[in-house]
Amino acid sequence: MKVLVTDPIDDAGLDALRDAGHEVETGYELEGEDLLEAVSDAHGLIVRSGTEVTEEVFEAAGELVIVGRAGIGVDNIDIDAATDHGVIVANAPEGNVRAAAEHTVAMAFATARSIPQAHIRLKDGEWAKSDYLGAELNGKTLGVVGLGRVGQEVAKKLDSLGMDIVAYDPYISEERAQRIGAELVDLEESLKQADFLTVHTPLTPETEGLISEEELDMLGDGYLINCARGGVVDEDALAAKVEDGTLAGAALDVFAEEPLPDDSPLLEHDEIIVTPHLGASTEAAQENVATSTAEQVNAALIGEPVANALNAPSIDESAFPRVEPYIDIAETAGKVAAQLLNGRIENVEVTYEGDIADEDVEFVTASALKGVFEPLEWQVNAVNAPQIAEDRGVDVTESKTRQAEDFQSLISVTAGNDDDSVTVEGTLFEGVDPRIVRVDGYRVDAIPHGKMVVTRNTDEPGVIGLIGSVMGKHGVNIAGMFNAREAHGGEALTVYNVDSEVPDEAKAELNEDDRIIGVDYITLNGQS
Repeated sequence: MKVLVTDPIDDAGLDALRDAGHEVETGYELEGEDLLEAVSDAHGLIVRSGTEVTEEVFEAAGELVIVGRAGIGVDNIDIDAATDHGVIVANAPEGNVRAAAEHTVAMAFATARSIPQAHIRLKDGEWAKSDYLGAELNGKTLGVVGLGRVGQEVAKKLDSLGMDIVAYDPYISEERAQRIGAELVDLEESLKQADFLTVHTPLTPETEGLISEEELDMLGDGYLINCARGGVVDEDALAAKVEDGTLAGAALDVFAEEPLPDDSPLLEHDEIIVTPHLGASTEAAQENVATSTAEQVNAALIGEPVANALNAPSIDESAFPRVEPYIDIAETAGKVAAQLLNGRIENVEVTYEGDIADEDVEFVTASALKGVFEPLEWQVNAVNAPQIAEDRGVDVTESKTRQAEDFQSLISVTAGNDDDSVTVEGTLFEGVDPRIVRVDGYRVDAIPHGKMVVTRNTDEPGVIGLIGSVMGKHGVNIAGMFNAREAHGGEALTVYNVDSEVPDEAKAELNEDDRIIGVDYITLNGQS
């Protein structure tokens, strides 16, 4: 498969892609129509911050499976458009965490001790020792805005250097904050308490301009460090507050516009230290993010879950072998349930019984939804299936129980509406052999593959013979049959594996017989 790389990454990542058998094409200057043309037949796309991956790109990339961001920030990728097109977006959040955290700590020391300024003056021949009276970090309070991976690493490092840590993050628990030595407070309190404030949030509509004039006034004569994303801090307000002495200093590695324009007010003040987005610029970090991104692209292109998917269910690598066998059976159960319902789907319930209930099944549930919607949607996968459910107003519920009466593990998918529902249950025999074991309570033990016919009929002599005769008359070979009944003389349900499509004439002929309650032709595995 073709993987297009439009921003430079370490050779280790490119080698990992080639070793997996992919054709790797690099195009570091691609933009506009050239980018759209290059991505049109790509299955994977790897970018850093330089490439804007817009809805137009996704519309042009009909074969695209995954966009890998070699780094953390994804504000240059339209994730909503990716989801609509069924494309996974994954980043590499771990690869440069240490590098970004270390750069943040270095910037804190640099601004506290005026290291770059003193360096420049000494190189120019000035011994300006008396001009720089620095601040110690020990005993001071660090305010952390955004207690994600990098924020936590910075907090741990500076906590060990004797700083008190307060943190603002509405998406983290107090317990987690306490474990890394931080007190969780609101934004205003973190600003008021902090001697040093460090920013570690993504750039989103909610965080753009989060630290502006009012917030900088709360910080008072403290120091601000931003090695996360430009645009979170109002740069004009920051420059003004440093100029008028409200702030003691600042250190920035990221900017709203990069490269930083020559006329930026940030460049006018010695008390503002700037570096050209160096947070992840270490040899180890570049290799780590490149290989991590390549591994995720390789996984996506063979249909495996992606560890750091941002818009799709992900699963821990160590747990995947236990869950993988159930992905197909969940999808198949969803396909069968949706095709048997023969009506509008308003709700879907996925139930896990037995050992499988102990696992992380988010990806399995998404696969079940994929199966449900595949007969209805031209392009659906585990990425956009949950979004399709939301867009269609379909209620999705998931439940688990450790109790399983007849099987070690059992997955049930129910598709329904206000008037009707169909439940299909599947399992694995010997851990590897998929089976549909029940349809609406009928025990069938059917092999889920290819083309199937499901019939409901009264339980009386001659019906199965009739079905076989009609099938034969219309050239349909029956490869397997799995029969069940609710009670002697009641209703029966039979699943047939067939070798070819069942023509409408055959179904109509069967339905003319009073003993036949219903005939449904089902396709699986992409066959028709």
